[in-house]
Amino acid sequence: MANVLDLRRRIRSVKNTRQITKAMKMVSAAKLRRAQEHALQARPYAQMLASVLDSVVRRSDLYNEEAGKIMHPLLMERAENNVLVLVIAGDKGFAGGFNANIGKAAQRFIQERRAMGQNVDLEPIGKKAIAFYKKSVPMAVYEHKEDRYDNDLARHIEEIRHRAAPVEIAAEHPTLLVKANISEIATLTDSIIARYGSAEIDSVYIVYNEFKSVISQRVVVEKLLPIRKLGSHEMTVMEEMTEEQKEAAGSAARKSGVPLTLPGESAYEREAKLFGTANVDYIFDQSPDRIFRFLMPRYVTTQIFHAILESIAAEHAARMTATDAATKNAEELIEQLSLTMNRARQAAITKEIIEIVSGAAAL
Repeated sequence: MANVLDLRRRIRSVKNTRQITKAMKMVSAAKLRRAQEHALQARPYAQMLASVLDSVVRRSDLYNEEAGKIMHPLLMERAENNVLVLVIAGDKGFAGGFNANIGKAAQRFIQERRAMGQNVDLEPIGKKAIAFYKKSVPMAVYEHKEDRYDNDLARHIEEIRHRAAPVEIAAEHPTLLVKANISEIATLTDSIIARYGSAEIDSVYIVYNEFKSVISQRVVVEKLLPIRKLGSHEMTVMEEMTEEQKEAAGSAARKSGVPLTLPGESAYEREAKLFGTANVDYIFDQSPDRIFRFLMPRYVTTQIFHAILESIAAEHAARMTATDAATKNAEELIEQLSLTMNRARQAAITKEIIEIVSGAAAL
């Protein structure tokens, strides 16, 4: 049995750890509240954009008979030979199985696609997602080709892809989760749309943690491109929360003052859903084709932005739950060590009393 001095040192160490995990829990709870607010604020815009596009679709023909093609390339479906997967994980640890679950779901999806004979491009978002594939998956190689014409008055620039492996990393995004800047996400969207339009990739999927509330989360794979139905999310659920995880998350949320459920549909969202539903004809100032060319990239950007916001909220919720569990374990360990120390001290006192009594009897 350890002596009293060693037990006191260990109790002091565990108390310091408990203080750190408790502070981390409160910080995660505060960040979770802000992340929930950002997700709620983004809802009306996303709903209105989807309603506008759906209204235009219902009042125009998607198929252009003169050109003989669908009005926008993002609506065009083709055989999926090359697939792009956006993997959204976290930036930090201490979040329980949050990052590991996303990594497993992404790997399972990649294996399914490889079994179908498809090539897979990866774009990890977040430092933890990048770490999944840093050593095991090679980076894609592009050749920059530039041709000049008319005495250098005109030039043609082209990035030629040289695929060396069936699974490659097309790009990495280590800072995208730091501020979730919409302009940076729009740049990512432009790159994806350009590659999809040039048939370098045939479909786009996102692997992330869908966040509805603290006790309602799941790891999903969402199909981003091609777009089949505006305003809907085509998802494949990879992993649901267990009842034990829901109970732990609910307990951590109640202790931190975080609501277990998000507010219902707001008046702005209800108004956005009703936009364009009246059975009347519109006079378009611009052609539907031009409207689609302008709004469709924004719609894709909004979908990615939505996934990133939910992933950020889910990461903070997972970290809050994990640190709450660590704090609880530390408190239980302190109780056990205190009991052991008291027993050891009582045994030492009893031993000293016996020694004193025995010495007095010997005299």
